[in-house]
Amino acid sequence: MLPILIQNDSDTNQDLEPIIQEKTLSIVELITDGGMAGQIIIGVLFILLFVAVYLYFERLFAIKAATDYDANFMSQIRENISSGNMQAAKVLCSQKNTPVARLTEKGISRIGSPLEDINTAIENAGKLEVYKLEKNVSVLATISGAAPMIGFLGTVIGMVLAFHTLATSSGQAEMGTLAEGIYTAMTTTVAGLIVGIIAYIGYNHLVVKTDKVVHQMEATAVEFLDLLNEPA
Repeated sequence: MLPILIQNDSDTNQDLEPIIQEKTLSIVELITDGGMAGQIIIGVLFILLFVAVYLYFERLFAIKAATDYDANFMSQIRENISSGNMQAAKVLCSQKNTPVARLTEKGISRIGSPLEDINTAIENAGKLEVYKLEKNVSVLATISGAAPMIGFLGTVIGMVLAFHTLATSSGQAEMGTLAEGIYTAMTTTVAGLIVGIIAYIGYNHLVVKTDKVVHQMEATAVEFLDLLNEPA
């Protein structure tokens, strides 16, 4: 009697199953495979990201320096003005390189003029200080809006090129190649959104910090005018 070999069907099915290779996707490959148009747009977005980060930290340090406020500053100013020592009050203001000190110095230099003129001088000086604080902050707002649009432009260009390839091949283009071109084109939108989100968050954070300094200047101006209205 011949031996009967029994083959396990499960083993056969496992041998017949195709081996699926997982394709990894790296950022470098996405950028380099995006074509010349995609690479140019990604490069522009990187430049915008660098500008946004630089402006954010430059303005943040400037605003932080402007918020360096001494709680005893106005008390010392009050003592000097009450004693009639205007020169000491001006020297004290010049030692403090802050918007609050410069506003106070402007008001001290106008003492003797009508109160309305002093108030106008302080307001004009305050507008100049706010302009200094908000310098180049609007660029961040522009980047936060322009970056996603630039990224979307890259995606549209990539889609046009992909469908142009499909049209010129009479519909015989491989779906794998077509899909690869489409998802590569989408990377510009992703990059644009990332840059836009970073710039938008940075812009709003700087606006909040600037508003705190402006509020501090307004409070100091009111306190200084109240000091001048106090009876002798």
